[in-house]
Amino acid sequence: MDDWRSKLKADPTQWLLEEDNPSVRYFTLTDILERSERDPEVKETRREIMKIGVVPKILSKQKNAGNWEAPENFYIRSKYKGTVWQLIILAELGADGKDQRIRKACEFILDNSQDRASGGFSYLRAETGGGWHNGVLPCLTGNMVWSLIRFGYLEDPRVQRGINWIAAYQRFDDGIEEAPEGWPYDKRKGCWGKHSCHMGVVKALKALAEIPVNKRSEDVNDTIGKGVEYMLEHHIYKRSHDLSRVSKPSWLRFGFPLMWQTDVLEISGILTKLGLKEERMQEAVDLVVSKQDDHGRWKLESTFNGRFQVNIEQKGKPSKWITLNALKVLKRFYS
Repeated sequence: MDDWRSKLKADPTQWLLEEDNPSVRYFTLTDILERSERDPEVKETRREIMKIGVVPKILSKQKNAGNWEAPENFYIRSKYKGTVWQLIILAELGADGKDQRIRKACEFILDNSQDRASGGFSYLRAETGGGWHNGVLPCLTGNMVWSLIRFGYLEDPRVQRGINWIAAYQRFDDGIEEAPEGWPYDKRKGCWGKHSCHMGVVKALKALAEIPVNKRSEDVNDTIGKGVEYMLEHHIYKRSHDLSRVSKPSWLRFGFPLMWQTDVLEISGILTKLGLKEERMQEAVDLVVSKQDDHGRWKLESTFNGRFQVNIEQKGKPSKWITLNALKVLKRFYS
């Protein structure tokens, strides 16, 4: 069914298929046109991702150990040029997880950021190796688990520990009377407190949504259910206790890549990837539809350009990434 196309002012598909951006071309072929991974054009486009555009430019700046910038500055001191951030961007762009440079980056993060005691991911390295136990962050853990799954690490025991961390510790509190106590909750009140940080919830859901349905444990499914209901109670971007108010005005400006931040488009993408077509999502989907121009294209409204290793698109201009992600939302919601 193509009912979703009736929501478009014009069809931007041919624009997305242009060869200047092989990442967008690849995801358009597979996610919008539903071409098989065995399709010769899909296979060739996947190879082109590693040869043309942003991916090879980022990889050209990689150090021998698999990191970017100073090894110890994988998260904080080199925002958004450190290794954590490059892993997220490369995963978003569809870089090949079998490439040895990507494997080295994944292993660097697993060696330096993952807390050996819990399986969560930390913003600092511990003196004894691995990530600093008290520096584990929910949004970072979600982002790293998601990136590593995209790169083919789902069955790796270390990534399974990261998934288990999300299932065990991620909270979905919506203004409870007493903040949770004990590790990790007492270390990061901004992440947990009486109201869970939306970004932690979103990135946890993003990671768990990446797990194939037939490989989700009961705990994972339970966590997904709680996270989905949390977001639906907020109608994706509203305040649950006053639905006339927007939770964060910045979420109304669509960006790519979002790093630790989020927006209405990303959240809608995660929920529709999970198969949701709920009435409480309608306002958010209507917002997505409303932002297209007369050519059926969406603009890049928010960006960290100037702080990346390599700039990605141009703020205020039609964005192939935002347009692609909008089409995916509409296709899933209305098909």
